[in-house]
This record gives sequence, C-alpha cells and structure tokens, in this order.
Amino acid sequence: MSGNRAQEPILRLVDVTKRFGGLTAVNKVNLDIYEGDLHFLIGPNGAGKSTVFKTIVGYHKPDSGQVIYKGQDISNMEPYLRARLGFSIKFQTPSVYPDLTVGQNMTVALNRRRSGITNPEQEIADRLHMVGLHGVEDMLASRISHGQRQWLEIALALAVDVEILLLDEPNAGMTPDETFRTADIIRELNRRGMTIIVIAHDMEFVRALEPEITVLHLGKVFTEGRLSEIERNKEVQQIYLGKK
Repeated sequence: MSGNRAQEPILRLVDVTKRFGGLTAVNKVNLDIYEGDLHFLIGPNGAGKSTVFKTIVGYHKPDSGQVIYKGQDISNMEPYLRARLGFSIKFQTPSVYPDLTVGQNMTVALNRRRSGITNPEQEIADRLHMVGLHGVEDMLASRISHGQRQWLEIALALAVDVEILLLDEPNAGMTPDETFRTADIIRELNRRGMTIIVIAHDMEFVRALEPEITVLHLGKVFTEGRLSEIERNKEVQQIYLGKK
C-alpha cells in the first residue's frame, strides 16, 4: 500500500547527522515516510542503516538535523516516549522470553499497552493469527522454530498501539519458505494500512514486496525509488549488488 502523497509525511528525517567519535555514521540523511508506506532501507554493511533506524526510535540522538513525527520535533525524545506515540520495533535478534509460552509472551507485551484491553485472550489470538502462530499459544517459546520466534517478535511488536512498525531484517536466518511467509505477513499488515519501515539485505525478500526503497551508502542517501529502478542503477550494482 502506498502512502498518501497529498498529505504531509507522518515521519521526516531532515539533514540527520550522527557521529561516533571521529566517525560520521550518518551524514545529512533526509527521509520522508507517509502514512501507509512500506519503505525499505538497504545498503552494504556500514552504510548507516542501523544508525538511521536507531535514530528514528530514539536509541541515538542526532548530532544535527531533526526527526519530525506528525509535525513534532522528537529528535531528543526518549525511546519509551516514542513508543507511547506508536513507534514499535522488532530487532534482528529475537528477544522473546524462552521459558514462557507463546501466549505468556504476548500477555507480557499486552501489559505495556497504553489503551485499555477488554478481551486479552482475543487480542492475543488475533495477533498470533496475523503472523501464522495460532494454535501454538501453549508451546514454550524455546520449543518453536527460529522462523516462528521471528514471527512471534512481530506479534509482540503488534501488541502495543502501533503507528509505525520498524523491522530490522525480519527474515534473518530463515529458510526460503519462511522468508516468503514473512513477506506475506508484512504485505498483509501494510494492506491493512500499517506504516512499516524495514532494514533488509536479502534482495529476493525485497523483490517479493516491491516497496519504496532508500539506498544508503557511507552514511548518506545514495538513491531512492522502486526496486526495478534501483536495480538498473549501475552505481548501485557496483556498491551493493557486486556487479561490474
């Protein structure tokens, strides 16, 4: 689902720069995310993807530039306050509670919601159904597969009141079948109107979703567009796809 370009972006990065000592990890990055967008950040290792990601959610504060959400400058806002605004993130490495069941993990996540919950069992069932985990509520998280743990992480991210869902390599370590299932999950969430930002390396995964793409290189925005446009770019082929 494409965002409504007639409206203002829901999220804007304006000349965002982040340094670590003498290293400029992100250099004057500009990014517009519209409500309902499915937007991928791609690029080689060291391109600045994770730093941009963590700046969006507040783990890093920009040294200069602004992070603007719904017209409000949130550049120095703490992560927990951004979570209250509706930012929800799934990091690359699953961080579920292995000694709790799938359902108990969801209960913990639901307890962090700011809005009232009238039927927690139904809420849990709905979110697990979204990610294909219905029927495994009573299994220990340590006993489900790697792919299922990744999907549980997505379900946990959905347990709060989400305005923007951020996914860091959501198909990391998955089989091809699991990867395409993950693409289906993301496609369906986006079809329902959810704004989603994804870090990805796997080009087949990107190709399965045909999102808007921002290519980062050496901390800067290198180019933007659809995958078909990106893949025709000779310079992108050299820096990212390994082609001469």
